[in-house]
Amino acid sequence: MAGSADPLSDEAMAHLKSYKYSSVDKSLISNHILRHYWNASVKLLPMWLAPNMVTLLGFFCILINVLFIQIYIPDLIGPGPTWVYYSFAAGLWMYSTMDNIDGKQARRTGTSSGLGELFDHGIDSLNCTLGSLCETAAMGLGPSKTGAFTALVPCLPMFFSTWETYHTHTLYLGAFNGPTEGLILACSAMAVSGYLGPQIWSYRIADYVTIPKDLPIPLEIPADLTFRDLWVPIILTTFFTAHLPACIYHVVKARRRDNLPIAPVFLEWLPMVLFTSSCCAWLASPHSILLAENHLLIFCLTLSFVFGRLTTKIILHHLTRRPFPYWTSSLAPLIGGAVMAWLPLFGFQRVSPVVERWYIYGYFVYAMVLYFAWAVRVINRICAVLDINCLTIKKRKIDLKEAKGFSNELKSTANGDVRSTKKEL
Repeated sequence: MAGSADPLSDEAMAHLKSYKYSSVDKSLISNHILRHYWNASVKLLPMWLAPNMVTLLGFFCILINVLFIQIYIPDLIGPGPTWVYYSFAAGLWMYSTMDNIDGKQARRTGTSSGLGELFDHGIDSLNCTLGSLCETAAMGLGPSKTGAFTALVPCLPMFFSTWETYHTHTLYLGAFNGPTEGLILACSAMAVSGYLGPQIWSYRIADYVTIPKDLPIPLEIPADLTFRDLWVPIILTTFFTAHLPACIYHVVKARRRDNLPIAPVFLEWLPMVLFTSSCCAWLASPHSILLAENHLLIFCLTLSFVFGRLTTKIILHHLTRRPFPYWTSSLAPLIGGAVMAWLPLFGFQRVSPVVERWYIYGYFVYAMVLYFAWAVRVINRICAVLDINCLTIKKRKIDLKEAKGFSNELKSTANGDVRSTKKEL
């Protein structure tokens, strides 16, 4: 990756022009069930609808539900109106549907490009904290440590999948993956909350599950163990035993294939270590008002832009074959907030609630402005280089050979080519 580190330089854009998307999806549900649903859904879209607009419409389904949280379940506990929980499930499902057919729409309209992958995964990064915030409200977790964990934990697998893609140039989705099976479970949990109420997750498991007494190894369910208590251990166990090892394996395999050193790639975890540790430190501080005064929603909105810029920069550098980006300036206030929350530990006076309140809202504005200024600059540059529009389809002539190629690709998709993936940007 020699040359200028600027991902928007002419040298970098040359790589973008020749970029081809690559992914592997081993999910049985995706390949044998949902594929038919996605193929049927994309045919409902008009040919004039741009793929990136399809992605954006799906994201609007999440944003609407975030607004519903603020209106109907501001304490993130509830219970709110029954229809809101069903709206959470429907919104997340529609987001997933749009996220999976935007690539198909791109191939269908002959508008596939590197910008499509950048836009798609950029929206995915923004959604990490917002879609999961709906899960926090749906389960009635409130502004608690468990609620904050639920809202922020999707950032971990998203970062490491992005890191994996940067090195392998292929998006790997395992037999059980978050975008498919994980999302189905999340939608199911939201629907259960709509049918039985969010309080169901606080019920004691021992009252509903009976273990046979004649088992070879005696088992006993703790009397106070609730369904909610299993939530964090299950998520962490899944991440550390399945997702993270798979990402490391694919990266190491790719580095060995290219005869490149392996150890340096683990230094690239630094931005995520800073992001995660700063979030945990700030939220866990007994001197902070983030959870005590229920500022979790504004915190998640802020981190949506912070994390979105962090991962989207990695995606951009992957597309343009630039050196790995270790830093984004929107991380600095997050680190500052973590330090501010623990000042009494170092002998300093505690920051007043008013100051911290202004700090988080100021951080939100800063992160949002920084994100959009950068995103607009990047999109405009790519659109100019590729001679395309971002949210509309630019009128152009398609020759007979090109049209025939699109027709063959669509025919292959219709026949259920299992090698095609969920996202075909």
